[in-house]
Amino acid sequence: MSYEPQVLRAATERLARRRLNQEQEYARRRQQVYDQLPRLAVIERQLRQTVALAAVTALRAGDDPVSAINAIRDKNLALQKESDDLLRQHGYPSDYLDEKPLCPICKDSGWVGAQMCGCLKSLCTEEQNKLLSSMLDLQGQSFDSFRLDYYGSVYSTDRMAMQTIFNTCKLYAEQFQTFPIRNLLMTGTPGVGKTFLSACIARTVSAQGFSVVYDTAIHVFAQFEAERFTRDQESRQDTRRYLNCDLLILDDLGSEMTTPFTQSALYQLVNTRLINRLSTVISTNLTPEEISHRYSMQSSSRLLGEYQLLQFQGPDIRRKKNQ
Repeated sequence: MSYEPQVLRAATERLARRRLNQEQEYARRRQQVYDQLPRLAVIERQLRQTVALAAVTALRAGDDPVSAINAIRDKNLALQKESDDLLRQHGYPSDYLDEKPLCPICKDSGWVGAQMCGCLKSLCTEEQNKLLSSMLDLQGQSFDSFRLDYYGSVYSTDRMAMQTIFNTCKLYAEQFQTFPIRNLLMTGTPGVGKTFLSACIARTVSAQGFSVVYDTAIHVFAQFEAERFTRDQESRQDTRRYLNCDLLILDDLGSEMTTPFTQSALYQLVNTRLINRLSTVISTNLTPEEISHRYSMQSSSRLLGEYQLLQFQGPDIRRKKNQ
């Protein structure tokens, strides 16, 4: 499970700003209380001095520091009690000046050892959804809002076929890490729900903390071409995203110009992700027969042999909604 660099960078920057805002809030709070109760500022300085004095006493050579440390401890406790009493007497909780991290697990660092903390994962998911939402309607497209009644009566052929496809997509997304099917190939005419269910999958998988990249075939192959012939750094970063994300959703395969280069790029993309056991969802208006004729035998064999084929059928839903 790994997030794209731009997603992780944006989330880390948000975490840093959140931490800075928290520090500034505590500084403002301290100053407000010190202005009202100057004695608290004096107590704070004395507490810092007792800590330093305890360290010096413990290291003093030739002396038994125990009694001196005990006296310092007693003084420290007395100062803390005086501080707590002052705060409570003036309507503040005793821990009003204690600096508490927003996340008690990672102390706002975003990491617990080498593991990413849930607070940073949550920010990464939000940033990732911003990227996905630039191309998909993640708010309006969810499994809960998918309507099977567009496909006919309960026992119509189209509706029963789409019920099976819907169930497969929903289980695929909800059980992403353990579902036995790793790759989906959605075929069907325009407007039958391929993009809608792709968005549902993207939204659900992203919410679980996996890296998800959605893009059109035209743009994906253009980025591969730019990396190959211009050495463009941004294109290189994009192609690495396509090859390494947990879930790639490649939309509208077949809309690109078929050239020897796009044939090679498709094979590289599909084969690399299969070798690395990374999940891919591909949607296309092409039929399985058209895929076999349009793409190389190596690519079409992998698409039709290693992917679960979902053949969408039914009316053009976009046109039906407009009506």
